[in-house]
Amino acid sequence: MPAQSPYETYVLFDPTTPSRLEVVPKRGGIVTSWQIKGQEIFYLDQSRFANPSLSVRGGMPILFPICGNLPDDTYIHNTQTFQLKQHGFARDLAWEVEEQTPTRLAVRLTSNEVTREHYPFDFHVVFTYQLVGNTLEVHQRYTNHSQAPMPFSTGLHPYFLVEDKTQLLFEVPADHAWDRISQETTPFRGRFDLDRDEIDTALRPLNNQSATITDQGRNLAITLTYDSSYSTLVFWTIKGKNFYCLEPWSAPRNALNTGESLLHLEPESSLETLVTLSVNLIGTVADK
Repeated sequence: MPAQSPYETYVLFDPTTPSRLEVVPKRGGIVTSWQIKGQEIFYLDQSRFANPSLSVRGGMPILFPICGNLPDDTYIHNTQTFQLKQHGFARDLAWEVEEQTPTRLAVRLTSNEVTREHYPFDFHVVFTYQLVGNTLEVHQRYTNHSQAPMPFSTGLHPYFLVEDKTQLLFEVPADHAWDRISQETTPFRGRFDLDRDEIDTALRPLNNQSATITDQGRNLAITLTYDSSYSTLVFWTIKGKNFYCLEPWSAPRNALNTGESLLHLEPESSLETLVTLSVNLIGTVADK
């Protein structure tokens, strides 16, 4: 049953693990908490979450219809200029509940007058969160109800809780890394300079459809899998904060302008994508 804290929160529970998930549809359809055997997986800044004027820093925000930012928050479509802020609007809007069972919740976002001011397309997006033991499945369906092809990118922005970042081990399927801060591309050798104040790195092209980060300090490993719609993984963290992000993006920054890896949907057609997050509690028998 939903509860108030401070937004209406829907709770999913899989007793086989046990695994518990909290979703807040009215705050961008966001997952705010995921606990496995009582251990929290996500970081959440509660003060930002409670302030509707601020974007949420924590949980797992939804990125749509862009990932990352655009130069001056601007893109051009059919000679017309539009403004679209970083990561798009999906994470800031209220989603509607479409279906719920004890282990599954489907939420939807539909285009409206507000979205069309920034993105001139009619769309219907459904996210279905499904708990299966130690795994969270995120099923997505994007439908274009416009009369013209709809360009977009999509992604997830999970904030994973960490106590000591020096205890992280990375298995990320990329050989090159683009640093947003230095604007340089360098070989990626499975390590990040965690002494930096901020790390914001895009890893692409990807040569596999899964990545794993092992947190030796918390005795757990998180494996992220994603289908062929996703071209990019972004690693982001800030020094002194107890989170790191490993984000699957379908396209890199500024794709609405460059067209790089941009997804396109024909009128009245749909695209289904899937991202899964699986947690292995090291030293325990993982539930399947």
